[in-house]
Amino acid sequence: MDYKQLIIRGISYSQTQSGAYALLLEHEETHIKLPVVIGNFEAQSISLGLEKDIHPPRPLTHDLFTKFIVSANYELVSVIIYQIVDGVFFSNINFKNKANDEELILDARTSDAVAMAVRFDAPIFTTQQVLNEAGILLELEDVSKEEQPFSETAQSEDNLKAVSMEELQKLLDEAVKEEDFDTALEIQEEIKRRKKKID
Repeated sequence: MDYKQLIIRGISYSQTQSGAYALLLEHEETHIKLPVVIGNFEAQSISLGLEKDIHPPRPLTHDLFTKFIVSANYELVSVIIYQIVDGVFFSNINFKNKANDEELILDARTSDAVAMAVRFDAPIFTTQQVLNEAGILLELEDVSKEEQPFSETAQSEDNLKAVSMEELQKLLDEAVKEEDFDTALEIQEEIKRRKKKID
């Protein structure tokens, strides 16, 4: 089957479901976006998986499963979003045994599959049919405001702008220690913005 590769464009608050988030995947060639409604925990887990340099003091469920996969001598090869039924996406996670190349395919919720894929830097694919059924064309400008997944208000961003870099690092360490990942990701984004200005 001819699969279409997707990239993660961002995570934003869901406009349709209260307390949920929208994971925005995009087919790079056509710019068709695939919005997947996910829960708060999964949104945090995907964001932490993308960040790489924020490490919770205790492993999250997806981190634990990642360690198990590696310990069992498997690698995550790809994620395939193969179907959508009544607005629900169906996905497979494809593994390969490093010792004998034996393949293992597990059914998974799409949010869990993506959370695992980002931890292995594995590609995410879908079918043309899924893109036809659920894909939408959005201008990037519409999305850019929403790409900061856990920024509650502009006021909180302004508060962070008034804090020194050294103080930001302390706040980041404290937030991670307390497992307040919403705040940690917010602070991390501010640190990144400042480092880009310096570069």
